[in-house]
Amino acid sequence: MFSNSVLRRIIDFAGIALGSIVAAFAIEEFLVPCTILDGGVVGIGIMINNLTGIPLSILTVALNIPFLIVGTRKIGKAFIVKSAFAMLVFSVFLEIFAPMANATNQYLLAVCFGGLLLGTGVGLVIKFGGCLDGTETVAILLNKKYKFSVGQTVLIFNVIIFAIAGFAFGFDRAMYSLLTYFITSKVLDIVESGMDKTKAAMIITNDSKEISEQIYTRLGRTVTIMEGEGLVSGKKVVLYCVLTRFEIRELKDIIKNIDSSAFIAVSDVSEIIGTHIKRSGNLKNMLPQGSEPVEVTVTEKSEEHDEQNC
Repeated sequence: MFSNSVLRRIIDFAGIALGSIVAAFAIEEFLVPCTILDGGVVGIGIMINNLTGIPLSILTVALNIPFLIVGTRKIGKAFIVKSAFAMLVFSVFLEIFAPMANATNQYLLAVCFGGLLLGTGVGLVIKFGGCLDGTETVAILLNKKYKFSVGQTVLIFNVIIFAIAGFAFGFDRAMYSLLTYFITSKVLDIVESGMDKTKAAMIITNDSKEISEQIYTRLGRTVTIMEGEGLVSGKKVVLYCVLTRFEIRELKDIIKNIDSSAFIAVSDVSEIIGTHIKRSGNLKNMLPQGSEPVEVTVTEKSEEHDEQNC
């Protein structure tokens, strides 16, 4: 019988393999036939493949090897092993899919469905701990040393690649490639983060007890209660709650029915670290008296509703 750690590794590598296969199918059956580029090393490989005829599978491995060697010394071995496995599976299936009939020769279909499938495949690889592109390794290293964000670094690489593609194959191909990249990145975010991307709501209200009880009863979410003081409105109670994007509408309905003058700020949460408790029994019996669930969150942009109490 497998231990949990072994089973976890099997699931990780199975997910990485599936993602690599889906990404390879998107590249060979949608993008390559229409000379539409992916970003990063694969994009460079597609350009070289079109100019020289060298198989893309060979180019993908050859171009990624230097990045893996550098990454081995600077990044965790588990990440490098998973990335090497992903690139190997990806290259093998590029070769398998290459002789097959193209899925379409229509550029718009290639952009839409190629981007959708590529984003799904790459998202699965990242979700299970690997990566398919050496530029991501460079971006991670630069982030550690110079504090450039990984996303910004990858974007700069890709803009350079698409600009070169514009001169080499025509700017219509560069624009198709840029559109594909946009679709891929959006789908990748959904696959990696999940459809139930987490949100954080901060509520300033005079009816904190009733609102928190309704949130717990109807949404199954616990609430952190804090004291605050407005510059004009004086002392207020602040409620903090972490929930999914699909629960925001229900949250607004709860607050509207209880305190229509409440101030609500809703933020994206990129990560939750610690114990995040949902309702599974009586609220009073869930935690020791006086304790709160531990939630450490990293938030991004926010949207605000009804500012009169701020």
